[in-house]
Amino acid sequence: MVTATLTSKGQITIPKPIRDSLNLRTGDRLAFVMHGTAEAMLKPITRSVDQVYGLLHRPGRPAITVDDMNRAIARRMKKHRP
Repeated sequence: MVTATLTSKGQITIPKPIRDSLNLRTGDRLAFVMHGTAEAMLKPITRSVDQVYGLLHRPGRPAITVDDMNRAIARRMKKHRP
């Protein structure tokens, strides 16, 4: 079990193994979902399409086709298969 300490200001630092597991980055938003009165679940809030639109665009960079993307995904998946 990974633990964290609550500060006097009501803040916690999410331990690195948890941040890595949830793929959290600086600025990400989190929701706390209560289960009864004694348990809470930490849940990353998925970003909307509007928030990520154009994030990967680089001026002057040639466009990539869907087929190119699919080939790149297939190559990457081959590397990670056991």
